Amino acid sequence: MATLKAVCVLKGDGPVHGVIHFQQQASGAAPSALLLSAQLRPLLLLIKITGKINALTDGDHGFHVHEFGDNTNGCTSAGAHFNPEGKQHGGPTDAERHVGDLGNVTAKGGVAEVEMEDSVISLRGPHSIIGRTMVVHAKSDDLGKGGDNESKLTGNAGPRLACGVIGLAKC
Repeated sequence: MATLKAVCVLKGDGPVHGVIHFQQQASGAAPSALLLSAQLRPLLLLIKITGKINALTDGDHGFHVHEFGDNTNGCTSAGAHFNPEGKQHGGPTDAERHVGDLGNVTAKGGVAEVEMEDSVISLRGPHSIIGRTMVVHAKSDDLGKGGDNESKLTGNAGPRLACGVIGLAKC
């Protein structure tokens, strides 16, 4: 089965930096996929997200895909969270969430070891994150449950510490 891969190098104005890898099985790549029921097909679209982010304060940090792959004015020019369906902010397992809402990464000893899976983002199609910006934030994402308007937009995750454009990786 063919695998699609992407990578993102995170850099900021301060010391925070890292590398994030994305890996997704190409849907329809295996003939046996045709035998799967419609209920199991979404499993083929899971994206595995791995990597390491250095120089973070210990604790949780919001982790999102933002709309644009534009970093000409640092992380601020990346726009809002990637949200092609016009939904409210939420957690990665919520039905109501931005496509780019990946929740939090947790730093210990200044390092966040990233290992997660997501079934909403993709490396191709209408939810493709290729050419968009990955952002790590200064504060914890409240997953849209903070009780105020900003929570429903950004999760109150605070300033953008580091970012990078997501691009296809050499396989």
